[in-house]
Amino acid sequence: MIRSMTAFARGSLNFDGGELVWELRSVNHRYLEIQPRLPEDFRQLDAPVREAVARRLGRGKVECGLRYRAAGANVEALQVNQPLLEQLFGAMEKIRAEQPRLREPDIMQLLSWPGVTLAKAADLTPVQEQAMTLLEKTLDDLVATREREGARLAALIESRCELLEEQVGKARQRMPVVIEAVRERLRTRLAEVCDSLDEQRLEQEMALLAQRLDVDEEMDRLATHVQEVRAVLKRDEPVGRRLDFLMQELNREANTLGSKSADSETTAISVEMKVLIEQMREQVQNIE
Repeated sequence: MIRSMTAFARGSLNFDGGELVWELRSVNHRYLEIQPRLPEDFRQLDAPVREAVARRLGRGKVECGLRYRAAGANVEALQVNQPLLEQLFGAMEKIRAEQPRLREPDIMQLLSWPGVTLAKAADLTPVQEQAMTLLEKTLDDLVATREREGARLAALIESRCELLEEQVGKARQRMPVVIEAVRERLRTRLAEVCDSLDEQRLEQEMALLAQRLDVDEEMDRLATHVQEVRAVLKRDEPVGRRLDFLMQELNREANTLGSKSADSETTAISVEMKVLIEQMREQVQNIE
């Protein structure tokens, strides 16, 4: 199934320990580029996050932002380093005996002394596991969004393929008329400069000219490339690069038709082909 590389998904989870929120954004990119944006306490999830995203996505620049708000009940109680605090009190008594005029520190200054307060680090392992579970669910939403957008892109490309085939048909029908018109113009010009017209020489010249103007091979290749585009759209794998290559091939054949054009209508057909191909190419840039 065709997937777009442009999508957004948000997943949140409220639990006893607080709230987790994932926000995933993906845009088109030549390769898969994963950018985790994690809180400091979740830095060890960087590698697992990258692995989880890489298992689900093939191309695109993907930003993975995580927010964590701890519940009040989850905050660890503040602990005081009693031995160190007693040492500070002892030092204060000595200083007071020697310098009685010095102002005594207040309680907040004591608590801010390095090592006086001890904060036991909370065990966030269960929360990190929940974060990874939530990430998988959010990735489900992101992939679903990319697939919905991919279906829209595939339908647009399919409609342009139909229009392109119409232009190929017009070019095929136009070529006999173009060749005959060129024949008549050449006959008229030769008659103006020659007393007697050598029909055999005229046919030889026309055969060479018709060979230069013939676009059957280009139209055959265009039709083949269009069929390949349709086949690629049905593949269940990343196909963006293959489609991009096919757009280059289609454009090459349309340019050749324009270079061989001998009348304004054929030129217009070539221009219309290139417009349709460019419209497809713009959409292909967003396909995984």
